[in-house]
Amino acid sequence: MSYHNPGYNTTMQDSNNQYYGGFPQQPAYNHGGYPSQPYTPQQQGYSGYAPTPGFPPQPGFVQPGFPQYPPQNTEYMGQPQMPPAGYGAYDPEDQSGKDFDFTDQSIRRGFIRKVYSILTVQLGITLGFIALFMYHRPTKLWVQQHPEMFWIALGVMIVTLLSMACCDSVRRKTPMNFIFLAIFTLAQSFLLGVTTAKFSSQEVLLAVGITAAVCLGLTLFAFQTKWDFTVMGGVLFVAVIILMLFGIIAIFFPGKTITIVYASIGALLFSVYLVYDTQMMMGGKHKYSISPEEYIFAALSLYLDIINIFMYILTIIGATRD
Repeated sequence: MSYHNPGYNTTMQDSNNQYYGGFPQQPAYNHGGYPSQPYTPQQQGYSGYAPTPGFPPQPGFVQPGFPQYPPQNTEYMGQPQMPPAGYGAYDPEDQSGKDFDFTDQSIRRGFIRKVYSILTVQLGITLGFIALFMYHRPTKLWVQQHPEMFWIALGVMIVTLLSMACCDSVRRKTPMNFIFLAIFTLAQSFLLGVTTAKFSSQEVLLAVGITAAVCLGLTLFAFQTKWDFTVMGGVLFVAVIILMLFGIIAIFFPGKTITIVYASIGALLFSVYLVYDTQMMMGGKHKYSISPEEYIFAALSLYLDIINIFMYILTIIGATRD
């Protein structure tokens, strides 16, 4: 008489009390009138082997003389157990830190530090040009005697801006991206220096202070707010087109009131753009984000937002004090 276990593929004979299949010999096993029954997975006990037929498995039950084996949770022995659906996926709402993608977050933090480092250098160069044109009279007189320098700087600024905005190889390939960004920053700083030379130093310093306070407040707001401004890209683009048309109309109808209205709308629009570009840089819970490879494009966007806010605020101050 033999006992066949399909789960373990072992055979046990009662006639000579021998057991084949890798388990130690168990004297008088299955003797005593209990009929042999085929093994089913439901009869599996906690110790990982088929218990004596007729006795239901109990928690912690161990057949004497048999080694314990870890319990299996699959329906059939040997079948690999698959992890539950969604295991290891990143949930931005989960604050437990269990399945948190630390690698992606560290890359994003390094990207943000690089962007703000580049932006700090750009703003430092721009402030240096503004101070030079305001307080160094020979430089101011030289620029006034050479008006063609303004148009040359304007052309260089437009060419480098379009090159970085339209060509991926220009803004991603090092060191070409830094060279183009440096040329653009110098040209833009020169234009700002020429423009601020027409205002008094008190007006320029007041505009710099207001711009710094506004940009700091908007940046902190963009970092902590739950509102997602990254979905407003199309609306902001249409608003810029409308602002340009309004500016063209304002040229033919000059006046103090229309200048203040135009500058106020421009400052408000680019303030929203600053929040939009900051959240695009942050990524995370927002719908759209900028790739960490686009650090030049992110720094350029923030720089242009701050410069436009400064220019519109300076225009408002100059119009109110004219």
